[in-house]
Amino acid sequence: MTTPFDQEPRKPGIFSSLRSSFLTGLVVIMPVGLTIWLIWTMFGWVDGFVLPLVPARFNPEQYIGINLRGVGVIFFLVFTIVVGWIAKGLIGRSLIRFAESLVERTPVVRSIYSGIKQIAETVFAQSERTFEKACLIQYPRKGIWAIGFVSTLAKGEVAQRADTTGDLVSVFVPTTPNPTSGFLLFFPREDIVELEMTIEEAAKLVISAGLVYPPDKPGGKPKIEAMRKAS
Repeated sequence: MTTPFDQEPRKPGIFSSLRSSFLTGLVVIMPVGLTIWLIWTMFGWVDGFVLPLVPARFNPEQYIGINLRGVGVIFFLVFTIVVGWIAKGLIGRSLIRFAESLVERTPVVRSIYSGIKQIAETVFAQSERTFEKACLIQYPRKGIWAIGFVSTLAKGEVAQRADTTGDLVSVFVPTTPNPTSGFLLFFPREDIVELEMTIEEAAKLVISAGLVYPPDKPGGKPKIEAMRKAS
């Protein structure tokens, strides 16, 4: 007597095979196509905003006679680099402090400027401090594991008032599928399990909701001890 489990699996038909190939093609084409489209659209938006501000004698399109997508982006990059170089100098810093003091006296403009500045500093400001390592922590309760990113050892009042005998480590626990939002949690050093996967690989794992796993990387030594010595 045969059971359904003993029967050979049915071979997929031609339409099923075509459907599978079509879906596989979409997986390959969509990321590439959307990336190219977004970059092309962004270049066009920057060109449309910047090029009208550029004098005609400096615009190469006046001499070539064709629309060059990305010329405005080049002008914007050069202008931004020059402004940043000036802002790093003594005169630039003085001018920025003077301008910000004027903005602080304007009620509506003050709120808008401070909010935009905070966002810009968070997104674009260069900092030597980045996430140190991807890790596993038990959250929101014992027995449930979550991906986290080790940032720094806790210091100051947080480390002093926490009821723990060892080092306290700050861990950012991202949310799925948006890893830019999450929770800042503090764990005892011994409760953190470090992973060998990179920060980018852990982020992909979070964004994909556990569907994209990085290759196994056996071995490796924990780096929290090195963090403690460096601090």
